[in-house]
Amino acid sequence: MKHEKLIKLTLTGVFAALSYVVFTFLQFKIMLPGGDATSIHLGNAVCVLGALILGGFYGGLGGALGMTIGDIFDPIYIVYAPKTFILKFCIGLITGLIAHKIGKINQKTDTKSVLSFVIAAAVGGLLFNVIFDPLVGYFYKLLILGKPAAELTLAWNIAATGINAFISVIVSVIVYMALRPALKKSGIIGDK
Repeated sequence: MKHEKLIKLTLTGVFAALSYVVFTFLQFKIMLPGGDATSIHLGNAVCVLGALILGGFYGGLGGALGMTIGDIFDPIYIVYAPKTFILKFCIGLITGLIAHKIGKINQKTDTKSVLSFVIAAAVGGLLFNVIFDPLVGYFYKLLILGKPAAELTLAWNIAATGINAFISVIVSVIVYMALRPALKKSGIIGDK
């Protein structure tokens, strides 16, 4: 049991590092009016992948930490770090809930059933983000930047979040399903 916790904590750190690198260095930043920005990135895919492999808490924590650190080191995004941590952690929690508590993907052997729940989990976690990231961002900007900046950037944020979600669902599902046999063989996932 102690060994399992250590592995989960270690992998949480790995997913934090991965989400930081993917979010920070593999993003397409779109500058917006008022000195704000949004971006197209795969950080959310790493968060979902972490939740599929480690469960919602550890996977969400890894993704949230990595992208929050990315925000902290970026002068444009630094003010969004608290919002990022909460929303990305929720992506992981929702993905983990659907995949592990409802779908029990670690106990299933039927690939089609696993694939169905992996897709549902990825869509569920990222659908939450598509709705709440622009919504929370709008009110966050309203309080920090004032109403004109919030209204100017809302449509861009909705579009970028939707694109990120679409790409992240595809990438996270493909990568998870490709890694699943090796993860089962290594004992990282399986009947526990």
